[in-house]
Amino acid sequence: MTNYIILGRFQPFHIGHEFLVNEAAKLVGEDDKITIAIGSAQAGGEMLNPWFADERKAMIEQWIESQDTELKIDIVTIEDINDPPNWVEHAKQFHGEGVLVSSDEMTLELYNKSNFGTIHITLQNRENLAGWRVRNSAKMVSTIYDDQAVRQVLGESIPKPVIDWLIDNDALFRLSTMVGAVVG
Repeated sequence: MTNYIILGRFQPFHIGHEFLVNEAAKLVGEDDKITIAIGSAQAGGEMLNPWFADERKAMIEQWIESQDTELKIDIVTIEDINDPPNWVEHAKQFHGEGVLVSSDEMTLELYNKSNFGTIHITLQNRENLAGWRVRNSAKMVSTIYDDQAVRQVLGESIPKPVIDWLIDNDALFRLSTMVGAVVG
């Protein structure tokens, strides 16, 4: 059994993350699974990390439910330890052994240095799918009360089921009240 791991903060889960999960799904055999590992689980309620771990998990669960798949997908949360040399050992306690599937060079390097299996996925248009860009777009529409307009703008970077979750749970408005740069 192989455990294909997708690691990220998922602030929010966007089409780059969706692409990684779909690419991992192409690798999954009969007894394999995918683990989506939500990092920075302790963070939330700030511009860099507007959504709390339980909210990010709910977004991902809604996306999974919308997919026509029989895949086994687990979701785990991992708190940061702010100690890169020891991160992989820490994270393994939550996501287990397996193969990291990622498009992030720094994360791949960190896992490779720890002799953890990795698969590099090339993400087209990665610069436009950076989390800070997606959050900026979400912040720009956070006070628009036309759900169709919000769906149209965010649809360029966020899967429809996640947009629906953000709207249905009034999870965009908080961005309008947050001060600070949308980076990271």
